[in-house]
Amino acid sequence: MIDVLRLDGKIYWVNPHMIEAMEATPDLTLTMLSGRKVIVRNSPEEIIQKIIEYRKKLGIDKQEVL
Repeated sequence: MIDVLRLDGKIYWVNPHMIEAMEATPDLTLTMLSGRKVIVRNSPEEIIQKIIEYRKKLGIDKQEVL
């Protein structure tokens, strides 16, 4: 899970593997695979960095070799 900052200033946790899309309009809207939308204060770059760090912690930051 990664933490994001909602518009009301509260921290919210999301599963980064469930994020389908991000759109800055100008607030960042995360669209989840379920169709639910979460509007956050974070920048797209912050979210991407959090996802990279999360994947590193899980050990899935390397490309798989077939």
